[in-house]
Amino acid sequence: MEQKINCAEACVNGCVLGDKCPNLEFKEATSQFIQETSLDKMLEMAEAARLKKLTEPPKWILPEDI
Repeated sequence: MEQKINCAEACVNGCVLGDKCPNLEFKEATSQFIQETSLDKMLEMAEAARLKKLTEPPKWILPEDI
């Protein structure tokens, strides 16, 4: 039986499910990314994403769309 959990809330201080975590498949890829990517490159990627978001037009959310 797979547990449903909101990782963003429950695991802010670390994974609470351990080996039963449904997101373990991403753990290895994340670890590899961190090991192979310099901090300067990560900061460059974050800045590019920030600038892209700043140049996007505003997204309007209307009450009837909620």
